[in-house]
Amino acid sequence: MTPRDRDAEGRARNARPRDALGRPLPHDAVGEPRAPEGIVREPLVALAEAQSLLDAGRPFHAHEVLEDAWKTAVPEERQLWRGLAQLAVGLTHAARGNARGAATLLERGAGNVAPYATAPPHGVDVPGLTAWARGLAADAAAGRGLRLDPPSLRG
Repeated sequence: MTPRDRDAEGRARNARPRDALGRPLPHDAVGEPRAPEGIVREPLVALAEAQSLLDAGRPFHAHEVLEDAWKTAVPEERQLWRGLAQLAVGLTHAARGNARGAATLLERGAGNVAPYATAPPHGVDVPGLTAWARGLAADAAAGRGLRLDPPSLRG
């Protein structure tokens, strides 16, 4: 049995380098710098960092930042952060050419952020994100060419 990579706390962590879209590379390859995991960020800092990563064409890495925010969010905002992370994963699938996975995650993410439309926390552009995600999901499901323009997280 091959031993699993572990972090300092003993949790299983894949230490393989990854490309810009988060795909594992051989152990001896040079990969993209990864966003550190398990970081507690203020919401506006997490949104800014995720937006920067999205704008740089690194949606997988933006997902890691948003996932940390989801795991540390106050209970009433967890669904929002979960949805934002799912939108980033959906964009990752689209960039990798996985239209079915993109459509599924984009719809799921849109469904999780949509309930926040009337009073979006932290200036998150819930209506814009929902429209963007559902449009991209429809294109993916219909087999149309996927536009990979990153969304704006804040209005």
